[in-house]
Amino acid sequence: MKYQPIIGLETHVELKTKSKMFCSCSADYFGKEPNTYVCPVCLGLPGALPVPNKTAIEWCIKIALALNCKISNISKFDRKNYFYPDLPKGYQISQYDEPFGLEGNIKLKTKNIRIRRVHMEEDTGKLLHANVGGKKVSLIDFNRSGVPLVEIVTEPDFENAPQVAEYLQKLQQIIRYLDVSNADMEKGDMRLEPNISLVSRISNFQFPISSENLPKYKVEVKNINSFRFVARAIEAEIIRQGELLNRDETPTQETRGWDEKKGTTVSQRSKEEAHDYRYFPEPDIPPITFGLREIRAVREQIPELPDEKRKRFEKEYGLSSHDVDILTRERSAADYYEQAVKDGSKHSLTPKKIANYIINKKPDMDKTVPGELVELILVTHQTTEVSSEELKQAVRQVLLENPKAVGDYKAGKTQVLGFLIGKVRAQLPPKSSSEGIRELIEQALK
Repeated sequence: MKYQPIIGLETHVELKTKSKMFCSCSADYFGKEPNTYVCPVCLGLPGALPVPNKTAIEWCIKIALALNCKISNISKFDRKNYFYPDLPKGYQISQYDEPFGLEGNIKLKTKNIRIRRVHMEEDTGKLLHANVGGKKVSLIDFNRSGVPLVEIVTEPDFENAPQVAEYLQKLQQIIRYLDVSNADMEKGDMRLEPNISLVSRISNFQFPISSENLPKYKVEVKNINSFRFVARAIEAEIIRQGELLNRDETPTQETRGWDEKKGTTVSQRSKEEAHDYRYFPEPDIPPITFGLREIRAVREQIPELPDEKRKRFEKEYGLSSHDVDILTRERSAADYYEQAVKDGSKHSLTPKKIANYIINKKPDMDKTVPGELVELILVTHQTTEVSSEELKQAVRQVLLENPKAVGDYKAGKTQVLGFLIGKVRAQLPPKSSSEGIRELIEQALK
């Protein structure tokens, strides 16, 4: 490939707090009648004053700590000014130069992705495109306006789409382990915005990219809501930009959308710089300070995270990395497995046997408590003891009744051994141990 992609990522995560970021309206807006979960604050009416949601701020800090960020002792909210129909105030309350979290990282299989910042803001309303009276119109539902939104911004450390997909899967898993968001992309709980540019492979650059080597443009693809779509959008944008550069044209710095039907990105508007938003401190919310005690209290609420849990499961339970990946995919499944191991130890059930049952049988964890699962495994693996003489008698009878199979085996067709073993098992009581059948048949056929 002639060009090296340079990709940064902005990920927006809606928090599942009970109320919105700056008012007491319910944040559980999904699927509700449009414009029914609103008030003067989230509608931006004159004279309405914002009151920050303490839980949302603590959850934002929790995310930042889980991503190995430094927590700012003093932080503030800012007004991000831009005019768009889904923003009733004409500005968004966000954070600019003093976010809650800075300089974190997520470790992928092959590289480390740096997190530039983790900051808190309010979500916007939602545009709905419809046909009313034969005319195409855009309607606005403000139920989502003001819902707590955490933005996680990376450095431009990604080299390709697979790295982006791996990062997003890890990030989603961490968010769900923290239990601060459902991170359901179909519902818009987690929205993805890659920033993509290309640089010639013969230029003097290497990862991590220095500011001197960054291209003079970047293209942001907005509001993608699936891992598959983000990978396809990145790959399509790399092809589009490469074709422009081959014609000695510099791609326009702009915001583009993803058209799934066409499999291409489409231009939406020119890409703003920070100064275009005319940031200034939010005058209605004073700066927020955090002492070591407050930060420590939030850190103590963080559970064992996926990477640490995977390592412990492999070491403590002797499981393969494949099994561990399945069992730790969701925090609830990992907790269920550990309780089953604890219950199963009273019956000498090994962690491996329990893991195999969960992975292969896929029990309904909502309907079967761990103790019941252990009972099911015990019943499944319960065997009836058969005496040595009973086993020998069954072998003699099967060999006597199947002379053709005996002849085939002695003629070198050893595959008939499986047929004979099955016949012997059929002679034994249900759930009998079949240990030693093969050896007895082979001895009898010598």
